[in-house]
Amino acid sequence: MGSNREQLLIGGRPWLGVNFWSRAGGPRMWRDYDPAVVAEELATLAAHGLNLTRLFCFWPDFHPEPDRLDEQVLDRHTDAGLATVPTFLVGHMSGENWDPAWRQGRDLYGDVWMVARQAWYVREVTRRFAGHPAVAGWLLSNEMPLYGGPAPEPVVTAWAELLVQAVRAGGGSQPLSLGDGAWGIELTGADNGFSLRATAPLVDFVGPHVYPMDTDRVRLHLAPAFACELAGLAGKPVVLEEFGVSTSFASAANAGHHYRQVLHTSLLAGASGWLAWNNADLDHLADQDPYRHHPFELHFGLTDSTGRPKPHLAEVRAFADLLAAIDAPDLHRPPAEAALVVPSYLERAYPFTAPEDRSFVLASLRQAYVAAWEADLPVRPMREADGLQAGPRLYLVPSVKALTAPRLAGPGRPGRGRRRRLRLVVGRGPRRPARPLVDRPGRDLRRHPSAHPRTRRPHRG
Repeated sequence: MGSNREQLLIGGRPWLGVNFWSRAGGPRMWRDYDPAVVAEELATLAAHGLNLTRLFCFWPDFHPEPDRLDEQVLDRHTDAGLATVPTFLVGHMSGENWDPAWRQGRDLYGDVWMVARQAWYVREVTRRFAGHPAVAGWLLSNEMPLYGGPAPEPVVTAWAELLVQAVRAGGGSQPLSLGDGAWGIELTGADNGFSLRATAPLVDFVGPHVYPMDTDRVRLHLAPAFACELAGLAGKPVVLEEFGVSTSFASAANAGHHYRQVLHTSLLAGASGWLAWNNADLDHLADQDPYRHHPFELHFGLTDSTGRPKPHLAEVRAFADLLAAIDAPDLHRPPAEAALVVPSYLERAYPFTAPEDRSFVLASLRQAYVAAWEADLPVRPMREADGLQAGPRLYLVPSVKALTAPRLAGPGRPGRGRRRRLRLVVGRGPRRPARPLVDRPGRDLRRHPSAHPRTRRPHRG
């Protein structure tokens, strides 16, 4: 079951799946592997239109000694007609960190011996499974910034490069990414060393992990779409690698509404793949860490702890049908006539500025993005750090104070030697029709009966 590296397709369909821990064990599923339960879970996912899982190689179980590897099989995925993306370094999970016993506090990025052990492990897992028909891609880690912590960007990038080389040395030709959550400075304003600009040449896709907490429903629903827009900086396909909501925080019905909003708005924001968190509730693991101290993590499932589908799974099924109906692999986004200017302050530390300044820039950008959606105005981020280009008819600048002086001169006007000032347009003008998502005759996604009106406007009721 192959996967197209450019478009991330499985059998001609976009990646649409789930992060997978069997309800028989959660993170410890490999210790007491129950093939019958796993087969039942995978069959339920396939019956609802999903074509992919993300599997986690729980590091303490898969690499119990520095030079020994425990092998697990992928045949159940093939039997269910599903593909999977194995994740190598799983030391962090749902609010808890676990080490192989032999780590003994070594630095995961900078200790040469430790990095060599990781590279050996990644290479051997890849060598063992690269030829398996269920493998559609690879992820180096699960939220490595939470496990290994922050580090200088050159150190993190060198670590990532060595592990990418290990995948390729093991024969892995499938698409790969870091699994870091895309939480680097370019998307969050927080410098953890995982720079999207620095690592983009190493990966085949970018995978934001987005779990917004907000008092505003519209802003809450649009947060994953906003992250997908910012992640487009890398020039690689964007897979919404983790998203979801716990029914400890919302009713099952409202969780279904959240899924519908996130799936549709992220599609409009350029996402080309989706992996929900996660496949099943884990109520019977309440006395097991991390669920003992993070009980809301028990209820992110698309099914409950007995395997019964929750409303979110029906929304994923409907979204799968929509992707098929609109021939999603053939879609493209037309240029937007409005640019959301992303100040370089978000990703650079200028003299006498503080980290909280970057947080303010991000919050202002997010609110400007929400306002553009509410005005039915298609908008694309334009990075000040890359230069403000001519072309858009409108430039939205959330905070002029956070622009550098050369950029206040504005985009160059083709054919003229001088530069014009960037005009800030304030006030209410006449509303004009929004451009279609797909600039092709007969292919306006927003007029598709399955997408309108719920696709375009955030749920309010």
